[in-house]
Amino acid sequence: QLVESGGGPVQPGGSLRLSCTVSGFTFDSYVFGWFRQAPGKEREGVSAISLGGDSTAYADSVQGRFTISRDDAKNTVYLQMNSLKPEDTAVYYCAAHYSVNWFVADLMKDNYDYWGQGTQVTVSS
Repeated sequence: QLVESGGGPVQPGGSLRLSCTVSGFTFDSYVFGWFRQAPGKEREGVSAISLGGDSTAYADSVQGRFTISRDDAKNTVYLQMNSLKPEDTAVYYCAAHYSVNWFVADLMKDNYDYWGQGTQVTVSS
């Protein structure tokens, strides 16, 4: 089970930190990703983090503004979002897939087996 939290309304230029708390499987054997879906649009990959956190991946649209991290001791994945823009408005989903490759951090949603219920982020003045 993946449970996201930390979403909400924020003004442009503001920051939010999303959290994804995981239970029911071996956290440190899974790659985690954050995806988002805006109304009328496809779900897109935002960021991913490998086993142990040595590798990360970001969509071009968030590179330099968002930071993904994981705390294996707390079974939690984070997405720090800074300099938020109205176009970041979406439902954000945490997802996980099993991996044996230490350096995989991919944004291909079809690879992900487990998904959270999503948390709404709204960036507006």
